[in-house]
Amino acid sequence: MADVARFAGVSHQTVSRVLNDHPNVKPATRDRVLEVIKEMGYRPNVAARALVTRKSRTLGVVSFNTTLYGPASMLYGIEQAAKDLDYFVMVAALSSLDRRAVLDAVDRLRDQAVEGLIVIAPQSSAVRALGQVPSDIPLVAVGCGTQAGVASAAVDNEAGAAQATSFLLDLGHRTVHHVAGPRLWLEAQEREAGWRRALLERGAPVAEPVYGGDWSARSGYALGRELVPRIHEDADPITAVFCANDHAALGLVRAFQQAGVRVPEDVSVVGFDDIPEAEFIGPPLTTVRQAFDELGRHALSTLMEIVRATGPGARPSASTAPRLTVAPSLVVRTSTAPPRSQG
Repeated sequence: MADVARFAGVSHQTVSRVLNDHPNVKPATRDRVLEVIKEMGYRPNVAARALVTRKSRTLGVVSFNTTLYGPASMLYGIEQAAKDLDYFVMVAALSSLDRRAVLDAVDRLRDQAVEGLIVIAPQSSAVRALGQVPSDIPLVAVGCGTQAGVASAAVDNEAGAAQATSFLLDLGHRTVHHVAGPRLWLEAQEREAGWRRALLERGAPVAEPVYGGDWSARSGYALGRELVPRIHEDADPITAVFCANDHAALGLVRAFQQAGVRVPEDVSVVGFDDIPEAEFIGPPLTTVRQAFDELGRHALSTLMEIVRATGPGARPSASTAPRLTVAPSLVVRTSTAPPRSQG
């Protein structure tokens, strides 16, 4: 920094003000300092700056199974939003979300002097663990459903599932069957609750959900093969299915097509997520869109509001923690149609 000041013909304090984007620097002086910084290839010492300012400009993210479309997309949104604010993101990726694994990851990130934490917490075990994170670190949960006891950003899964179910009922289907997600996942629980609520509100029969899915197309395919015989029942045939996510719906449609079941002529299928492939499978999938990258950005924004309001080393109580809910939207494509009797 002293070398930059000497070559630019300014004081050490002026260089510091430029680096910290202080407003009380003349534009011409700022441009001259920045040009010298560029020519010299000067890079501030982040560790030294952190010691002086007590700010590392680093945020920690605890994530789970980033091979899944949802967590990976949320992580991307968080990283892009952090980059826009000149923050660095340090990620601890977990293979399981039990209490010990989550708390160990939090401890590792705190050892790196992160200013705040975002935890992608899709399972109830992870949300319970967040209640034991020390209160001296700002924290936001994402992908955790709407009932977390900490600051959170979540998609309104229940509303999205209810919208998808109501849409199928409006097409004339007597009821809607549900291929559920993993039972321990909060999003799967909320989507099942929304599906059930929509049926009950309309007085439609509520069949037992089809369990055994793990969000994958492979599990959707296996469950679809189990459902095929029920599609041809004379007394109570299946005519509409709401899947907990798009990958399961993709596998389901494949199983139906292999068995000679037409989608949507014989069975209408709706998914959830609006993955990039949803528009291009045959037939294009009607689904509930959730903007994962936007959700990640909202989580980062909520965390920065807490950091600015309380400073590093503190967070609001459970009763005052901000909880942001993002509304999904239904995207209608050609995997849905009225039942055969009304087609």
